[in-house]
Amino acid sequence: MWLFSLVLTGFAVQTDDFVIIGVLPAIAAGLDVPQAAAGALVTVFTLVYALGAPLSATLFARLPRKRVLLAALTLFVAANLAVPAVDGYPALMALRVLAALGTATALPVALAVAAQRAPEHARGRSLAAVMAGLTGAFVLGVPAGTWVGAAWGWPATFVLGGLLGLAALVAVAVWLPADGDERGAPVRVVSRELLTGPVAGVLGVTVLAVAGNIAFQTYLATFLDGLAGVAPTALGVLLAAAGIAGIGGTHAAGWAVDRWGAGPTFTGAGLAFTAGMAGFAVCWAARPAPLAVVVPLLLVWSATAWAVPPAIQSLMLTRAGRHAAAPAMALTSSTVYLGAAAGSAAGGLLAGGPGAIPLLAAGCALAAVALARLVPAR
Repeated sequence: MWLFSLVLTGFAVQTDDFVIIGVLPAIAAGLDVPQAAAGALVTVFTLVYALGAPLSATLFARLPRKRVLLAALTLFVAANLAVPAVDGYPALMALRVLAALGTATALPVALAVAAQRAPEHARGRSLAAVMAGLTGAFVLGVPAGTWVGAAWGWPATFVLGGLLGLAALVAVAVWLPADGDERGAPVRVVSRELLTGPVAGVLGVTVLAVAGNIAFQTYLATFLDGLAGVAPTALGVLLAAAGIAGIGGTHAAGWAVDRWGAGPTFTGAGLAFTAGMAGFAVCWAARPAPLAVVVPLLLVWSATAWAVPPAIQSLMLTRAGRHAAAPAMALTSSTVYLGAAAGSAAGGLLAGGPGAIPLLAAGCALAAVALARLVPAR
Protein backbone atom coordinates (compact mmCIF):
# COMPACT_ATOMS: atom_id res chain seq x y z
CA MET A 1 0.00 0.00 0.00
CA TRP A 2 2.92 2.38 0.51
CA LEU A 3 3.73 1.96 -3.17
CA PHE A 4 0.09 2.51 -4.12
CA SER A 5 0.17 5.85 -2.27
CA LEU A 6 3.10 6.92 -4.46
CA VAL A 7 1.36 5.70 -7.62
CA LEU A 8 -1.70 7.74 -6.64
CA THR A 9 0.55 10.76 -6.08
CA GLY A 10 1.94 10.45 -9.60
CA PHE A 11 -1.54 10.00 -11.05
CA ALA A 12 -2.91 13.07 -9.26
CA VAL A 13 -0.14 15.54 -10.09
CA GLN A 14 0.24 14.37 -13.70
CA THR A 15 -3.52 14.65 -14.30
CA ASP A 16 -3.45 18.21 -13.01
CA ASP A 17 -0.48 19.04 -15.22
CA PHE A 18 -2.21 18.25 -18.51
CA VAL A 19 -5.96 18.24 -17.81
CA ILE A 20 -6.16 22.00 -18.30
CA ILE A 21 -5.65 21.51 -22.05
CA GLY A 22 -9.18 20.11 -22.36
CA VAL A 23 -10.79 23.19 -20.79
CA LEU A 24 -8.63 25.99 -22.22
CA PRO A 25 -11.42 27.45 -24.42
CA ALA A 26 -13.79 27.50 -21.45
CA ILE A 27 -11.19 29.22 -19.26
CA ALA A 28 -10.55 31.86 -21.91
CA ALA A 29 -14.27 32.54 -22.26
CA GLY A 30 -14.95 32.46 -18.54
CA LEU A 31 -12.14 34.90 -17.67
CA ASP A 32 -12.56 36.96 -20.85
CA VAL A 33 -8.94 36.52 -21.91
CA PRO A 34 -7.42 35.46 -25.26
CA GLN A 35 -6.76 31.78 -25.95
CA ALA A 36 -3.03 32.52 -25.86
CA ALA A 37 -3.34 33.87 -22.31
CA ALA A 38 -5.19 30.75 -21.22
CA GLY A 39 -2.49 28.64 -22.86
CA ALA A 40 0.12 30.52 -20.85
CA LEU A 41 -1.27 28.77 -17.77
CA VAL A 42 0.17 25.53 -19.19
CA THR A 43 3.46 27.15 -20.19
CA VAL A 44 4.00 28.74 -16.78
CA PHE A 45 3.17 25.48 -14.98
CA THR A 46 5.75 23.68 -17.11
CA LEU A 47 8.45 26.30 -16.57
CA VAL A 48 7.88 26.45 -12.82
CA TYR A 49 8.11 22.66 -12.63
CA ALA A 50 11.28 22.50 -14.74
CA LEU A 51 13.04 25.17 -12.66
CA GLY A 52 11.55 24.30 -9.29
CA ALA A 53 12.08 20.54 -9.21
CA PRO A 54 15.88 20.47 -8.79
CA LEU A 55 15.83 23.56 -6.58
CA SER A 56 13.26 22.21 -4.13
CA ALA A 57 14.90 18.77 -4.09
CA THR A 58 18.19 20.37 -3.09
CA LEU A 59 16.71 22.78 -0.53
CA PHE A 60 14.66 20.07 1.19
CA ALA A 61 17.28 17.33 0.93
CA ARG A 62 17.84 17.23 4.70
CA LEU A 63 14.15 16.96 5.61
CA PRO A 64 12.37 13.61 6.03
CA ARG A 65 10.94 12.43 2.72
CA LYS A 66 7.45 11.78 4.05
CA ARG A 67 7.21 15.23 5.61
CA VAL A 68 8.28 16.89 2.35
CA LEU A 69 5.80 14.82 0.35
CA LEU A 70 2.92 15.65 2.69
CA ALA A 71 3.74 19.36 2.62
CA ALA A 72 4.00 19.38 -1.20
CA LEU A 73 0.68 17.58 -1.60
CA THR A 74 -0.97 19.96 0.88
CA LEU A 75 0.16 22.92 -1.22
CA PHE A 76 -1.01 21.16 -4.39
CA VAL A 77 -4.45 20.40 -2.93
CA ALA A 78 -4.95 23.92 -1.56
CA ALA A 79 -3.96 25.55 -4.86
CA ASN A 80 -6.49 23.47 -6.80
CA LEU A 81 -9.41 23.59 -4.37
CA ALA A 82 -9.09 27.39 -4.18
CA VAL A 83 -9.72 27.86 -7.91
CA PRO A 84 -13.54 28.28 -7.66
CA ALA A 85 -12.96 31.17 -5.26
CA VAL A 86 -10.86 33.25 -7.68
CA ASP A 87 -12.43 35.78 -10.00
CA GLY A 88 -9.61 36.85 -12.30
CA TYR A 89 -6.77 35.68 -14.48
CA PRO A 90 -3.87 36.90 -12.26
CA ALA A 91 -5.25 35.01 -9.25
CA LEU A 92 -5.66 31.85 -11.31
CA MET A 93 -2.11 32.18 -12.61
CA ALA A 94 -0.83 32.53 -9.03
CA LEU A 95 -2.66 29.35 -8.02
CA ARG A 96 -1.18 27.48 -10.99
CA VAL A 97 2.30 28.55 -9.90
CA LEU A 98 1.63 27.17 -6.41
CA ALA A 99 0.25 23.93 -7.84
CA ALA A 100 3.34 23.61 -10.04
CA LEU A 101 5.63 24.10 -7.04
CA GLY A 102 3.76 21.36 -5.19
CA THR A 103 4.07 19.04 -8.18
CA ALA A 104 7.76 19.87 -8.69
CA THR A 105 8.45 18.84 -5.11
CA ALA A 106 6.11 15.85 -4.82
CA LEU A 107 6.84 13.84 -7.96
CA PRO A 108 10.66 13.55 -7.66
CA VAL A 109 10.29 12.63 -3.98
CA ALA A 110 7.70 9.97 -4.85
CA LEU A 111 10.06 8.45 -7.42
CA ALA A 112 13.01 8.59 -5.03
CA VAL A 113 11.07 6.94 -2.19
CA ALA A 114 9.81 4.24 -4.57
CA ALA A 115 13.39 3.44 -5.55
CA GLN A 116 14.84 3.64 -2.03
CA ARG A 117 12.17 1.60 -0.23
CA ALA A 118 12.06 -1.19 -2.81
CA PRO A 119 14.40 -4.16 -2.52
CA GLU A 120 17.28 -4.02 -4.97
CA HIS A 121 15.74 -6.75 -7.12
CA ALA A 122 12.43 -4.87 -7.40
CA ARG A 123 13.61 -1.27 -7.90
CA GLY A 124 12.72 -1.21 -11.60
CA ARG A 125 9.20 -2.46 -10.96
CA SER A 126 8.66 0.11 -8.21
CA LEU A 127 9.72 2.96 -10.48
CA ALA A 128 7.58 1.52 -13.27
CA ALA A 129 4.56 1.43 -10.94
CA VAL A 130 4.85 5.16 -10.22
CA MET A 131 5.38 5.85 -13.92
CA ALA A 132 2.25 3.80 -14.66
CA GLY A 133 0.40 6.34 -12.52
CA LEU A 134 1.63 9.05 -14.88
CA THR A 135 0.53 7.04 -17.92
CA GLY A 136 -2.84 6.43 -16.29
CA ALA A 137 -3.27 10.18 -16.01
CA PHE A 138 -3.32 10.38 -19.80
CA VAL A 139 -5.64 7.40 -20.19
CA LEU A 140 -8.12 8.17 -17.39
CA GLY A 141 -7.37 11.42 -15.57
CA VAL A 142 -7.26 13.86 -18.48
CA PRO A 143 -10.46 12.60 -20.16
CA ALA A 144 -12.24 12.57 -16.78
CA GLY A 145 -11.15 16.13 -16.03
CA THR A 146 -12.29 17.33 -19.44
CA TRP A 147 -15.68 15.69 -18.95
CA VAL A 148 -16.10 17.16 -15.46
CA GLY A 149 -15.27 20.62 -16.83
CA ALA A 150 -17.83 20.26 -19.60
CA ALA A 151 -20.51 19.09 -17.14
CA TRP A 152 -19.96 21.48 -14.21
CA GLY A 153 -17.78 24.28 -15.52
CA TRP A 154 -14.02 24.64 -15.87
CA PRO A 155 -13.34 25.34 -12.14
CA ALA A 156 -14.66 21.83 -11.42
CA THR A 157 -11.73 20.42 -13.40
CA PHE A 158 -9.31 21.91 -10.87
CA VAL A 159 -11.48 20.74 -7.98
CA LEU A 160 -11.15 17.22 -9.38
CA GLY A 161 -7.36 17.66 -9.39
CA GLY A 162 -7.51 18.86 -5.78
CA LEU A 163 -9.62 15.87 -4.73
CA LEU A 164 -7.21 13.46 -6.41
CA GLY A 165 -4.37 15.18 -4.59
CA LEU A 166 -6.30 14.93 -1.32
CA ALA A 167 -6.73 11.18 -1.85
CA ALA A 168 -2.97 10.89 -2.43
CA LEU A 169 -2.28 13.01 0.66
CA VAL A 170 -4.39 10.73 2.85
CA ALA A 171 -2.86 7.61 1.31
CA VAL A 172 0.69 8.85 1.95
CA ALA A 173 -0.17 9.87 5.52
CA VAL A 174 -1.70 6.47 6.28
CA TRP A 175 0.38 4.00 4.29
CA LEU A 176 3.88 5.42 3.84
CA PRO A 177 5.71 4.10 6.90
CA ALA A 178 7.87 6.19 9.19
CA ASP A 179 10.94 4.29 8.02
CA GLY A 180 10.32 5.94 4.64
CA ASP A 181 11.38 9.18 6.29
CA GLU A 182 15.02 8.77 5.35
CA ARG A 183 16.81 12.10 5.21
CA GLY A 184 18.93 13.08 2.28
CA ALA A 185 22.59 13.96 2.39
CA PRO A 186 23.91 17.50 2.93
CA VAL A 187 23.81 19.82 -0.06
CA ARG A 188 27.58 19.65 -0.57
CA VAL A 189 27.40 15.85 -0.76
CA VAL A 190 24.45 15.95 -3.16
CA SER A 191 26.24 18.45 -5.39
CA ARG A 192 29.34 16.30 -5.47
CA GLU A 193 27.27 13.25 -6.43
CA LEU A 194 25.46 15.07 -9.25
CA LEU A 195 28.33 17.05 -10.76
CA THR A 196 29.90 14.06 -12.49
CA GLY A 197 30.42 12.89 -16.05
CA PRO A 198 28.13 9.83 -15.71
CA VAL A 199 25.23 11.97 -14.47
CA ALA A 200 25.74 14.45 -17.31
CA GLY A 201 25.79 11.53 -19.75
CA VAL A 202 22.45 10.22 -18.51
CA LEU A 203 20.97 13.72 -18.80
CA GLY A 204 22.17 13.83 -22.42
CA VAL A 205 20.54 10.45 -23.05
CA THR A 206 17.31 11.82 -21.55
CA VAL A 207 17.27 14.86 -23.82
CA LEU A 208 17.81 12.78 -26.96
CA ALA A 209 15.27 10.09 -26.07
CA VAL A 210 12.56 12.55 -25.07
CA ALA A 211 13.20 14.83 -28.05
CA GLY A 212 12.68 11.99 -30.51
CA ASN A 213 9.47 10.83 -28.89
CA ILE A 214 7.96 14.29 -28.44
CA ALA A 215 8.80 15.26 -32.02
CA PHE A 216 6.60 12.40 -33.16
CA GLN A 217 3.93 12.81 -30.47
CA THR A 218 3.47 16.54 -31.07
CA TYR A 219 2.57 16.05 -34.72
CA LEU A 220 0.88 12.67 -34.33
CA ALA A 221 -2.58 13.88 -35.39
CA THR A 222 -1.21 15.53 -38.51
CA PHE A 223 0.95 12.51 -39.34
CA LEU A 224 -1.88 9.97 -38.95
CA ASP A 225 -4.26 12.12 -40.97
CA GLY A 226 -1.80 12.24 -43.86
CA LEU A 227 -0.86 8.59 -43.45
CA ALA A 228 -4.29 6.95 -43.18
CA GLY A 229 -6.90 9.71 -43.06
CA VAL A 230 -7.48 9.23 -39.31
CA ALA A 231 -10.30 11.56 -38.20
CA PRO A 232 -10.32 13.25 -34.76
CA THR A 233 -12.96 10.85 -33.42
CA ALA A 234 -10.95 7.81 -34.42
CA LEU A 235 -7.80 9.45 -33.10
CA GLY A 236 -9.30 9.58 -29.60
CA VAL A 237 -9.93 5.83 -29.67
CA LEU A 238 -6.43 5.14 -30.99
CA LEU A 239 -4.85 7.31 -28.30
CA ALA A 240 -6.77 5.48 -25.58
CA ALA A 241 -5.49 2.17 -26.94
CA ALA A 242 -1.99 3.62 -27.15
CA GLY A 243 -2.24 4.72 -23.52
CA ILE A 244 -3.07 1.19 -22.42
CA ALA A 245 -0.11 -0.09 -24.45
CA GLY A 246 2.03 2.53 -22.69
CA ILE A 247 1.05 1.19 -19.27
CA GLY A 248 2.02 -2.29 -20.44
CA GLY A 249 5.35 -1.00 -21.76
CA THR A 250 6.09 0.72 -18.46
CA HIS A 251 5.49 -2.43 -16.44
CA ALA A 252 7.48 -4.56 -18.90
CA ALA A 253 10.41 -2.15 -18.61
CA GLY A 254 10.32 -2.31 -14.81
CA TRP A 255 10.45 -6.10 -14.93
CA ALA A 256 13.28 -6.00 -17.50
CA VAL A 257 15.32 -3.54 -15.41
CA ASP A 258 15.13 -5.88 -12.43
CA ARG A 259 16.03 -8.90 -14.53
CA TRP A 260 18.66 -7.60 -16.97
CA GLY A 261 19.61 -4.13 -15.76
CA ALA A 262 18.85 -0.57 -16.80
CA GLY A 263 21.36 -0.40 -19.67
CA PRO A 264 20.14 -3.44 -21.64
CA THR A 265 16.52 -2.44 -21.00
CA PHE A 266 17.06 1.05 -22.36
CA THR A 267 18.91 -0.31 -25.37
CA GLY A 268 16.11 -2.76 -26.12
CA ALA A 269 13.40 -0.12 -25.73
CA GLY A 270 15.32 2.38 -27.87
CA LEU A 271 15.92 -0.10 -30.68
CA ALA A 272 12.28 -1.25 -30.62
CA PHE A 273 11.17 2.40 -30.76
CA THR A 274 13.49 2.92 -33.74
CA ALA A 275 12.01 -0.09 -35.51
CA GLY A 276 8.51 1.29 -34.99
CA MET A 277 9.52 4.66 -36.41
CA ALA A 278 11.14 2.93 -39.41
CA GLY A 279 7.85 1.12 -39.99
CA PHE A 280 5.97 4.43 -39.98
CA ALA A 281 8.49 5.90 -42.44
CA VAL A 282 7.96 2.99 -44.83
CA CYS A 283 4.19 3.33 -44.51
CA TRP A 284 4.42 7.04 -45.29
CA ALA A 285 6.37 6.32 -48.47
CA ALA A 286 3.64 3.86 -49.55
CA ARG A 287 0.63 5.84 -48.22
CA PRO A 288 -2.28 5.58 -47.78
CA ALA A 289 -1.70 2.87 -45.21
CA PRO A 290 -4.41 0.55 -43.87
CA LEU A 291 -5.33 0.83 -40.19
CA ALA A 292 -4.47 -2.86 -39.81
CA VAL A 293 -0.83 -1.80 -40.24
CA VAL A 294 -0.99 1.60 -38.56
CA VAL A 295 -2.57 0.45 -35.28
CA PRO A 296 0.10 -2.15 -34.38
CA LEU A 297 2.82 0.40 -35.12
CA LEU A 298 1.05 2.93 -32.92
CA LEU A 299 0.90 0.44 -30.06
CA VAL A 300 4.62 -0.34 -30.50
CA TRP A 301 5.39 3.38 -30.39
CA SER A 302 3.51 3.96 -27.15
CA ALA A 303 4.75 0.82 -25.40
CA THR A 304 8.41 1.50 -26.24
CA ALA A 305 8.19 5.23 -25.52
CA TRP A 306 6.80 4.58 -22.04
CA ALA A 307 9.33 1.81 -21.46
CA VAL A 308 12.11 4.38 -21.61
CA PRO A 309 11.46 6.39 -18.37
CA PRO A 310 11.93 3.55 -15.85
CA ALA A 311 15.16 2.55 -17.60
CA ILE A 312 16.50 6.11 -17.64
CA GLN A 313 15.55 6.68 -14.00
CA SER A 314 17.33 3.48 -13.00
CA LEU A 315 20.37 4.55 -15.02
CA MET A 316 20.37 7.88 -13.21
CA LEU A 317 20.07 6.28 -9.77
CA THR A 318 23.04 4.02 -10.42
CA ARG A 319 25.13 7.00 -11.57
CA ALA A 320 24.01 9.56 -8.98
CA GLY A 321 24.06 7.34 -5.90
CA ARG A 322 21.54 6.66 -3.17
CA HIS A 323 22.13 9.88 -1.22
CA ALA A 324 21.25 12.04 -4.22
CA ALA A 325 18.16 10.07 -5.30
CA ALA A 326 15.56 12.84 -4.95
CA PRO A 327 17.67 15.62 -6.55
CA ALA A 328 18.66 13.19 -9.32
CA MET A 329 15.01 12.41 -10.07
CA ALA A 330 14.22 16.12 -10.03
CA LEU A 331 17.09 16.91 -12.38
CA THR A 332 15.97 14.15 -14.72
CA SER A 333 12.40 15.50 -14.68
CA SER A 334 13.62 18.98 -15.59
CA THR A 335 15.71 17.57 -18.41
CA VAL A 336 12.62 15.85 -19.78
CA TYR A 337 11.07 19.27 -20.35
CA LEU A 338 14.22 20.44 -22.13
CA GLY A 339 14.05 17.43 -24.42
CA ALA A 340 10.35 17.97 -25.01
CA ALA A 341 10.91 21.58 -26.05
CA ALA A 342 13.75 20.58 -28.37
CA GLY A 343 11.72 17.77 -29.94
CA SER A 344 8.60 19.80 -30.62
CA ALA A 345 10.66 22.64 -32.09
CA ALA A 346 12.71 20.31 -34.30
CA GLY A 347 9.57 18.58 -35.57
CA GLY A 348 8.07 21.90 -36.62
CA LEU A 349 11.20 22.94 -38.50
CA LEU A 350 11.50 19.82 -40.65
CA ALA A 351 11.45 20.76 -44.31
CA GLY A 352 10.22 17.30 -45.27
CA GLY A 353 6.93 17.76 -43.44
CA PRO A 354 5.17 15.10 -41.32
CA GLY A 355 6.69 12.24 -43.31
CA ALA A 356 10.18 13.14 -42.11
CA ILE A 357 9.27 13.16 -38.42
CA PRO A 358 9.59 9.37 -37.87
CA LEU A 359 13.08 9.57 -39.33
CA LEU A 360 13.98 12.36 -36.91
CA ALA A 361 12.54 10.37 -34.00
CA ALA A 362 14.47 7.24 -35.04
CA GLY A 363 17.70 9.22 -35.34
CA CYS A 364 17.29 10.69 -31.86
CA ALA A 365 16.56 7.26 -30.39
CA LEU A 366 19.62 5.69 -32.00
CA ALA A 367 21.80 8.57 -30.79
CA ALA A 368 20.42 8.11 -27.26
CA VAL A 369 21.18 4.38 -27.33
CA ALA A 370 24.71 5.04 -28.59
CA LEU A 371 25.35 7.67 -25.91
CA ALA A 372 23.99 5.39 -23.18
CA ARG A 373 26.54 2.77 -24.19
CA LEU A 374 29.30 5.34 -23.69
CA VAL A 375 28.19 6.62 -20.27
CA PRO A 376 30.66 5.28 -17.72
CA ALA A 377 29.61 3.54 -14.55
CA ARG A 378 29.72 5.53 -11.35
